[in-house]
Amino acid sequence: RPHSAKTFDVHLMISPIDQFLEDFANAGADVITVHPEAGPHLHRTIQRIKSLGKRAGVSLNPATPAKMLDYVLEEIDLVLVMSVNPGFGGQSFIASQLRKIEAIRKRIDKLGKPIDLEVDGGIDVATAKLAIEAGADVLVAGTATFRGGPEAYAANIAALRGS
Repeated sequence: RPHSAKTFDVHLMISPIDQFLEDFANAGADVITVHPEAGPHLHRTIQRIKSLGKRAGVSLNPATPAKMLDYVLEEIDLVLVMSVNPGFGGQSFIASQLRKIEAIRKRIDKLGKPIDLEVDGGIDVATAKLAIEAGADVLVAGTATFRGGPEAYAANIAALRGS
């Protein structure tokens, strides 16, 4: 944290989650994103993140329905749609997640609250464009950024930004 003023967006895929929130907040996280499946009381977890002075996010795996946001959307600052099954890099984008992104974007817009809609998994030049068209406003691109080694990073990022 002392080496960067950039936003630290921490996506925690651990269970149980609540006992670690304060540690990540103290380590310098700005946004803490959790999965509904990570604890027995998602609303309580979101309240705890907020009480630590951090932005709260909820992440949905490909098989986790958007309805999991039904009673917490007004409370959060970010929704993260996983467009691959988490676990390792280099996976292909799951196209069915575009419908989920569209549905969540409509709900966010209807609510009128500034909630980031982030997509992570299989993001490359082609899928970045599709995710943005579906309503995403934040993208996570691992493999597409780092492919080709350090000499290719700048060009890879430029290509993604041009999507």
